[in-house]
Amino acid sequence: MRIYKLMAPCHFGLEAVLKREIIDLGYDVISVEDGRVTFEGDIEAICRANVFLRTAERILIVAGRFKAETYDELFEATKAIEWEEFIPVNGKFWVTKASSVKSKLFSPKDIQSIVKKAMVERLKEVYGISWFSEDGASYPLRVFMFKDEAIMGIDTSGDSLHKRGYRLLSSKAPISETLAAALIMITPWNKDRILVDPFCGSGTFPIEAALIATNTAPGMNREFMAEQWKNFIPKKEWYEVISEAHDLINTDIKTDIQGYDIDNDMVKIARKNAELAGVDKFIHFQCRDVKDLSHNKKYGFLITNPPYGERLEEKKDLPALYRTIGEVYKKLEDWSAFIISSYDNVENDMGLKSTKNRKIYNGMIKTYYYQFMGAKPPKQNRQEKLS
Repeated sequence: MRIYKLMAPCHFGLEAVLKREIIDLGYDVISVEDGRVTFEGDIEAICRANVFLRTAERILIVAGRFKAETYDELFEATKAIEWEEFIPVNGKFWVTKASSVKSKLFSPKDIQSIVKKAMVERLKEVYGISWFSEDGASYPLRVFMFKDEAIMGIDTSGDSLHKRGYRLLSSKAPISETLAAALIMITPWNKDRILVDPFCGSGTFPIEAALIATNTAPGMNREFMAEQWKNFIPKKEWYEVISEAHDLINTDIKTDIQGYDIDNDMVKIARKNAELAGVDKFIHFQCRDVKDLSHNKKYGFLITNPPYGERLEEKKDLPALYRTIGEVYKKLEDWSAFIISSYDNVENDMGLKSTKNRKIYNGMIKTYYYQFMGAKPPKQNRQEKLS
């Protein structure tokens, strides 16, 4: 079976998390670059990566990668790619997105136009026709230009992989599912440790934690663009991967995952989303102000995305809010806290110095993931399940 180069874009700053996921899934990583990881895999890998990867934004087949400093070079190199291996005579194909960074070819619109023309010319010659009906399955292409190198990626996912299918309703500024999963996976948390999100909004952190705890594949309940590609990926490949995902789910667990929000309507939405994700019985949601947060058990995890301007009327409220978070956290014995925020004075207002922090882009917003590490539980306690 043919081995393909596959590319998985991700949030900037979280490439190492995605790399580990891909390796754990059994595939060889070729390269790690800003915002993407490239790996090798067969047709089954395309299906498994879409269904199982928690932190990838989408899965692309790398159809070509080459230098292009002029539009003529872009046209000729694109035309030389064997597009017929992927796109049938009635396939619908277009450049859904083009981006350019530090390249002589800087106009996304022109790049899209030239690439489409080159693909048409190639397929006209191969299929011996002058007009394409494009009434079959869709084969969208994404083009990345970086330092005059072009990467041609055929999108197998369609909708971004953060769209798991469970979040029908959301808060005003929700954190994406893929980002939430990555931020949880950075931490030492596991299903035997308490996890609390005191600003849960539509429930993304608790739900992603519950999916991880039960080993539920994030892409089980959604569709993918490549499912239409009957000329390329047999339907049975998808059936077998979904069957594998079902077999790996473990709901015979005890875990303590909690989500709180001051807005009761958001709590109701979070509960509904958890139900749609099939993990509602593993999460306790409650309407509660962060100032009332307490827990009598040790060694828990506070993982949260507090308001940092978008969900509050005015930024002047932020110092008091983060002071409250700091006061509450200090009362939680031997807990660890992980807070993502674009607010500049998190540590100052909490009255705590983070163990470490890392820069992460949440969409176009530069944020920092502050990590306040608590004491590790004794070894024997770590081996005990929550009662």
